[in-house]
Amino acid sequence: MPDAPAVVRPAHRTRWRAQLLIVLGLSLGQSAVYSVVQLLDKATQAPLAQGKSTLNATLSPREYFDLVYQLLDILFSLVPVALALYFVWEAVGRRSWRAPFARLGLDLRRPGRDVLYGVGLFLAMGIPSLGLYWVGRVLGITTSIIPSGLDKYWWTVPVLILSAIREALLEETIVVGFMLGWLRKLGWSTGAAFAASSILRGSYHLYQGIGPFFGNAVMGLVFCWVYRRYGRVMPLVIAHALLDTFAFVGFSLLGKAIGLG
Repeated sequence: MPDAPAVVRPAHRTRWRAQLLIVLGLSLGQSAVYSVVQLLDKATQAPLAQGKSTLNATLSPREYFDLVYQLLDILFSLVPVALALYFVWEAVGRRSWRAPFARLGLDLRRPGRDVLYGVGLFLAMGIPSLGLYWVGRVLGITTSIIPSGLDKYWWTVPVLILSAIREALLEETIVVGFMLGWLRKLGWSTGAAFAASSILRGSYHLYQGIGPFFGNAVMGLVFCWVYRRYGRVMPLVIAHALLDTFAFVGFSLLGKAIGLG
């Protein structure tokens, strides 16, 4: 994680603050605002328990246009990640294009350890997530989550896996790697930065209900600690991609089987 300089000019703080707000405004900060509005919309129409949240909705009734729209949505939603990496590249002195990836630990230098930690995080967070969803449904504070609203085409599963990887790269690169680094540059304490990152993570899941807010905020704290401890985003990306792949591809069937969907 980037270290804050001992003496920081006001102009530098202004630039870093602007960079952080721009990246968040183009990505997950924007999602958090929409999520709050969607929660209010659902809550004022009917009890949350009667609401539904579709995570991967169809974008066209025509098969191949839907495929094109899905791929374009995945591609363009990763542009804020590229912007964040560009800002990191500038911060490290515009060295090799590999520098921002190395600074955030978003590379393949330690594949074995990254996969091991990623799978461990996936197992540690997966079962509690199911439990929190079930409790939220019982308490009536979580909507019914439909992991995939896509029609069943030959390309559905590959697109869902790409969507899971997209979500993992977007969230972990921006909300953990980039956000924590820039908040540290701005002089925030570790605890305050962890809280801000975790609350933001919970906030852009509010459209699913109150339960997912708390569940994702707790996961955010765990992920922030792991990143702070090991200085690498890649294990978080792997864990998140596995969680979402399981949810998108498998959980819709499991949810129907156990009455959660």
